[in-house]
Amino acid sequence: MVKKIIFMGTPDFAVESLKEILDHNIEVAAVVTAPDRPSGRGQKMNTSAVKKFAEAQNLKILQPEKLKDSNFISELEHLNADLFVVVAFRMLPEIVWQMPSLGTINLHGSLLPKYRGAAPINWAVINGEMETGVTTFFIEKEIDTGKIIDFAKIKIECSDTAGSVHDKLMLLGAELLVNTINQIFNGNVKPIQQPETNIIHAPKIFKPDCKIDWSDNTINIFNKIRGLSPYPTAFTNLHQNTQSKSLKIFNVDMVETGENHSSQINVEGHILRFGTNNGWIIIKELQLEGKKRMETKVFLSGFNIIEWHLDKQ
Repeated sequence: MVKKIIFMGTPDFAVESLKEILDHNIEVAAVVTAPDRPSGRGQKMNTSAVKKFAEAQNLKILQPEKLKDSNFISELEHLNADLFVVVAFRMLPEIVWQMPSLGTINLHGSLLPKYRGAAPINWAVINGEMETGVTTFFIEKEIDTGKIIDFAKIKIECSDTAGSVHDKLMLLGAELLVNTINQIFNGNVKPIQQPETNIIHAPKIFKPDCKIDWSDNTINIFNKIRGLSPYPTAFTNLHQNTQSKSLKIFNVDMVETGENHSSQINVEGHILRFGTNNGWIIIKELQLEGKKRMETKVFLSGFNIIEWHLDKQ
């Protein structure tokens, strides 16, 4: 009998995995994804990236509001899948993840046990890691703590942002996940317990976490900006008398001088620098409150930033 899976995921990161699964002729009994939600100014109904892809592939789609809902549980039982596969989805209740005979696996965007939590890619870049990767593991009660099945690594380059690392891991993770599913189906897995050392947590990032402290050193600020780019985005505030404007920063270079330039603004031609406690951050791409994202050259042609000053922190 052909083994089948139920796939659970929501964003673009999960779409690549689902595509790879289908490309390798793994049978998908159903796709579970987030319910449609109104969003934006017009409050139009927004469907998840996974749902859009699944619809195009004519897959059965389930969108439960509550994962313990009796109708949803009955539907899962009726589908009788051998394995549940989770990529960027909600935390599952035990009644769900214990259901399939071969277990429930998750693809996580870090090298576990480092960066357990909701924002592993962001925190790896923010913390200046030189490498990261993806891990497949069996889901257990505590989040991101289950036995590791397999993993794959990539280097984090100085030019990388959270966005570029996300895209690399999205592709790498899809390949790893298919290999993991096939290993499980063939009975070839030997999962190992996660070590209790070298554990780093990667909690969800909120707006206050994104504010830049210009009294910090250059490398920390550089890593923070690229670790939050393109989302949720590092920001600072500009002030002029009683006015204040938020400024998002997406793309930067850095220069360490060993001198304290904290919160200073320097403009030379089309080059814009913000000072740190030991150098400068060179701003290459930014977005002023109420404006579009743009390159610094365009920004400086329409905004006299020298008349403004930065937050001290």
